[in-house]
Amino acid sequence: MSNHKKEDGYHRPVLLQASIDSLNIKPNGVYVDVTFGGGGHSKEILKKLDKGGRLIAFDQDPQAQANRLDDPRFELVDQNFRFMTNWLRLLGIKKVDGILADLGVSSHQFDSEERGFSIRFDAPLDMRMDMQRPLTAAEIVNTYEEDKLIRLLRNYGELDNARSMARSIIMARPLYTSEDLKQAVERHLPRMKEHKVLAQLFQALRIEVNDELEVLKTFLQQSAELLADDGRLVVISYHSLEDRLVKDFMKSGNFEGKPEKDFFGNLLRPLKPLTGKPILPDEAEIELNTRARSAKMRVATKENK
Repeated sequence: MSNHKKEDGYHRPVLLQASIDSLNIKPNGVYVDVTFGGGGHSKEILKKLDKGGRLIAFDQDPQAQANRLDDPRFELVDQNFRFMTNWLRLLGIKKVDGILADLGVSSHQFDSEERGFSIRFDAPLDMRMDMQRPLTAAEIVNTYEEDKLIRLLRNYGELDNARSMARSIIMARPLYTSEDLKQAVERHLPRMKEHKVLAQLFQALRIEVNDELEVLKTFLQQSAELLADDGRLVVISYHSLEDRLVKDFMKSGNFEGKPEKDFFGNLLRPLKPLTGKPILPDEAEIELNTRARSAKMRVATKENK
């Protein structure tokens, strides 16, 4: 059981062994962990590297800095991974052998009451991963016009009752805390599904606050450019919006999922998917870590042309 304790009280890494195996690590290779968090995945990558190997990690959450690893082969960049290419260039890196992304909010962020990510606490409506960003969840629920709010709840929360929920939010303004928001939408929560619908609402706000889907698209496009031949991209996602983007990009090189071919009929895609169906955590991992329940991992390689 000792292997499954939380990483430094921060966050238990999901699909740890499967993701490390999927990276197919070369001992002298260069690797990127774009979601450092508690450092769980990074520690395992470093174990596989020799003196010539290198690992660059990204995390914009100031609380993740406390988990920085003291290792000459390791560098932690205090930035959003949408800036991956620029920062790697600054570090003199043009190509890498593997990139790992464990998307979504860490257990630590969910458990930090003041961040407002969790429906469990009455907290300020913040939800920023990067505390320097100007947009908060409070600003969205208090200032967005009805049409914009409806689109957000429908597209990012996949909520069937987005229109009536948006109206209730507007009628209840001003809203300052997660409890205010929960009370505003209370009558739209189906019995026995309250938790699920609230989670979808909070997800929609979090995606908007952090521009998560656009960040993911930028990251996937950059990954395809950065990977050396036979390099691996491993992405763990936690909801269908993310997983769809990852699947479509790995399969077709675009976000519409429509394969394009050249004059000779060859597929025009920068990556080759190595997983048809996503890799899922087993029952034992889900029992130890409920966050793993919704995890899906997809793997692709840079084709050697």
